[in-house]
Amino acid sequence: MNPATREKLMGVSVATLCSALFKRGLRNQTVQDVRPVQPKGRNMVGPAFTLRYMPAREDRNAMNVFRNPKHPQRLAIETCPEGSVMVMDSRKDPRAASAGDILITRLMMRGGAGVVTDGGFRDAMTIGGLDIPAYHHRPSSPTNLTLHEAIDINVPIGCGDVAVFPGDIMVGDDDSVIVIPAEIADEIADEAVEMTAYEDFVTERVKQGHTIIGLYPATDESNLTLFAEWRKVNGR
Repeated sequence: MNPATREKLMGVSVATLCSALFKRGLRNQTVQDVRPVQPKGRNMVGPAFTLRYMPAREDRNAMNVFRNPKHPQRLAIETCPEGSVMVMDSRKDPRAASAGDILITRLMMRGGAGVVTDGGFRDAMTIGGLDIPAYHHRPSSPTNLTLHEAIDINVPIGCGDVAVFPGDIMVGDDDSVIVIPAEIADEIADEAVEMTAYEDFVTERVKQGHTIIGLYPATDESNLTLFAEWRKVNGR
């Protein structure tokens, strides 16, 4: 992805991105019921690399399937491009794990920008301590083979009720995760930077005791004049 776009998206909130996408008629881009395993205090940003699970069938998912070097779960970890976010469609079912700490550690060491599942992670406490941003529904100790079969790599998926296409831009903060269609990521990033600057100005004014009427939104032109002055002083 565009390095400048990545840098811009590192400094904006998922909430602000939701508003920018809403203006374009995109109302269902936030991955539902998914949260940080452990907050990192920084954003996760990167293009999506996907893994799709389907319901497991007992005759296909014995423990020895992991001996196959081309097992889709293992192969996805080993082929996810550096700087990408691995996104897993676990059918919103956290009763069996999408992955555990060893696989996520390997993803981190290969340069993955983050990992998202609408299921759960086993060894979640350990994953939370890793440097890689990770998002899930809740901890889940049973192996994925209990309920899930990894079946497809880097295909369109659903994750937390959101369509995710390979290459879509994933952004996560300490609240949640959003999916930005790749073709509009640059313009969304530009708009979100502008929105964030104005929101920071508004927050400062509100803390000083000013009313939000005419300020948020800026229906009083005098506030735009003040904002322009504020930007000069703050280098924004």
